[in-house]
Amino acid sequence: MVTVHDVARVAGVSISTVSRALATPEKVADATRDRVQAAARELGYRPNRAAAVLRAGRSGAYGLVVPDLANPYFAAVAKGAQERARERGAGLFIVDTDEDPDLEAEAIGALAPQTDGVVLCSPRAPARALDALGGRPVVLINHDVDGVPAVEADHRGGMRRALEHLRALGHHRIAYVGGPEASWSDRRRRAGLADASARYDDVEIVALGAFRPQVEGGQAAADLVVASGATAVITFNDLVAVGLVDRLRARGLDVPDDLSVVGCDDSYVASLVTPPLTTLHVDLRRLGRLAVDRLVATVPGRGAGTGAGVAPDVPVLDVELVVRASTAPPAADRPEGAL
Repeated sequence: MVTVHDVARVAGVSISTVSRALATPEKVADATRDRVQAAARELGYRPNRAAAVLRAGRSGAYGLVVPDLANPYFAAVAKGAQERARERGAGLFIVDTDEDPDLEAEAIGALAPQTDGVVLCSPRAPARALDALGGRPVVLINHDVDGVPAVEADHRGGMRRALEHLRALGHHRIAYVGGPEASWSDRRRRAGLADASARYDDVEIVALGAFRPQVEGGQAAADLVVASGATAVITFNDLVAVGLVDRLRARGLDVPDDLSVVGCDDSYVASLVTPPLTTLHVDLRRLGRLAVDRLVATVPGRGAGTGAGVAPDVPVLDVELVVRASTAPPAADRPEGAL
């Protein structure tokens, strides 16, 4: 069986350096860390997680709580978090709360004692969720609470880019199909639209309320979008956009000829739908990876200094516009024969 002694010998470092390089890689010089990790891969070495747990007095596992794993947004975040936890030699429990605030609090209460800390991704009842943790280390994704470490994306900036894109195409009445009322991301997106539209006297935003963040939500919103007289629409996420396009097609309407559509998140469905969606891109895997890094840094004995760990500052992730075939100038503004 390959041991830590073998890895140390091949990498040309001490046993303690191997342990640090595999358990807390951020504390080891890049070149040394890469050499140790390469030796471990070459030899097929797997750390003895149980022994490490006994030495450290920790569970060696973290938790990730998401509202809906069937939503490609949360699936991608979970994938990134799982990758990063594995790289750190830790386990990751992933819990899907099915968009139910009661189930969310119950699941967190059961999960917290089994883990060293929990990442809460877009919690639907954040106050209850934090109470249920019982003081365990926590990091939020796409939510902010004073004094709680968080990782987030620049949703306000993204919505500004979406609106400016549509305005440049000639759209002046733009609808917004919102997500769940409890969604922090939805509130940020609405604020971003309000900020952006305030810059332009020739743009009107038509907010159409809250809808389920699934395909069915877009189908339910489509008729309202058409009735609003908007020539373009921005949706809470890509799934909502897919449902909206489906309902428009059933009514005999065309995207983008009759209505331009912009989604959010650039999940895998954005490029599969016809036409492919113009959408706002976030590096979702990186979001999950950063959240795990920040959580590990808050766990006692793992962060800077002594006592409780200190969560490092992390950047707000950029939200970029990806232009595809679902947006075009309004039909009335196009030269004859133009697409």
